[in-house]
Amino acid sequence: MPEPLAVRRDRLKRAAAMVRDNAERFCDALSEDFGHRSREQSMMTDIAGSIAPTSHALKHLDRWARPERRGVQFPLGLLGVRAWIEYQPLGVVGVIAPWNFPVNLVMSPLAGVFAAGNRAMVKLSEYTPATAALFEEVRPKYFAEEELAFVSGGPEVGRAFAELPFDHLLFTGATGIGRHILHAAADNLTPVTLELGGKSPAIIGTGADLRQATERIAMGKMLNAGQICLAPDYVLAPEAQEQAVVDGVRAAVSAMYPTLLGNPDYTSVINDRHHQRLHEWLDDARAKGARVEVVNPAQEGFAGSNSRKMPLHIVRDVTDDMTLMREEIFGPVLPVVPYRGIDDAIARVRRGGRPLGLYYFGPDAAERRRVLDRTHSGGVTLDDVLFHVSMEDLPFGGVGPSGMGAYHGRDGFRTFSHARAVYKQARVDVAKLAGLKPPYGAATRKSVERQIGKPR
Repeated sequence: MPEPLAVRRDRLKRAAAMVRDNAERFCDALSEDFGHRSREQSMMTDIAGSIAPTSHALKHLDRWARPERRGVQFPLGLLGVRAWIEYQPLGVVGVIAPWNFPVNLVMSPLAGVFAAGNRAMVKLSEYTPATAALFEEVRPKYFAEEELAFVSGGPEVGRAFAELPFDHLLFTGATGIGRHILHAAADNLTPVTLELGGKSPAIIGTGADLRQATERIAMGKMLNAGQICLAPDYVLAPEAQEQAVVDGVRAAVSAMYPTLLGNPDYTSVINDRHHQRLHEWLDDARAKGARVEVVNPAQEGFAGSNSRKMPLHIVRDVTDDMTLMREEIFGPVLPVVPYRGIDDAIARVRRGGRPLGLYYFGPDAAERRRVLDRTHSGGVTLDDVLFHVSMEDLPFGGVGPSGMGAYHGRDGFRTFSHARAVYKQARVDVAKLAGLKPPYGAATRKSVERQIGKPR
């Protein structure tokens, strides 16, 4: 029997309370896991960003859960036939959460899962053990284990988790791992939503306000030290404005982060492996002819520091064979790629896999329309970056290598529901009137003719 709306509301309220009541402890755990993470950023992205989806679901749940009337073919409606959709809970939903926003990307999906009347099991990231341990500690105060269960562990646990016969499975993470998740879920025919990533481009269009555009790109790139699936992965700049774009990004970063090592607002790279990976990719780019410009306003000595904080590296003269132009960067490294005309920029985007996000800056409506019509991406923000993901009434999801399916708001409610079709027959014998009942004759021929039309 479907969970009553009162039970769903209660779960949503308890989910919000679990985060709100333990906000300071979650911020401490996040900073411990990252080596340093901005407390204010964590409050924005992982605390407030986790409560907002539950508040939105509570506000709109009655409307989302209402049966949806659908039309029937003429003249069935005149005879009393009715059709509608009822949204049924799926059952138990599995959530595999990533490390970059390890509170938000647990709680945001749970808003849709609980609103739809489901229960949930969540595999927490092994890269954020302090945050995972806190979830496991506080959960019993707010949820029974049969409502919400948390699971910790490494890749073997993750593989076993994905192989469980869930009624739906949501994975957020890297594209390569997403392929393994699909394989693991296939034997159970478990429907899967994949939230992956890709190389989200930021296009500086004709007539764009360069100061504003570069400041907004810099803000999005430096948030969480670039460890965001929707971070602008590279900038496409008009050839004549390449230097101005580089200068604008440098100035904006320097203004926001005049120092880095001791700056409480700037977050560290998550672990040594990812820190090393980023530097290896920069070495690969240099070896293949790239110019790398480090944005280090206070000229701090990162090489002699034990910190994993890493300044922004702007990379120019890039080529397609460089690793950082083939793989999602996920860190404070920003290639700037000049283009000769908007079709050149569009072609560059289309050469890569379809990204999770796309960003376009500029007042030219025709050019903007051309970019929107000739590219594919999971979502788009115009004249800024990232913001489409924070709109609860917009679906969040990828396309192709950046994912499949979507959630957030009403779209999340529907992703985690079964849209059950219901048909209510009329009292009259519709089958006989439509000629569906043998022996077939004139009524049958008229019914077929109405549906296929007369020969011309």
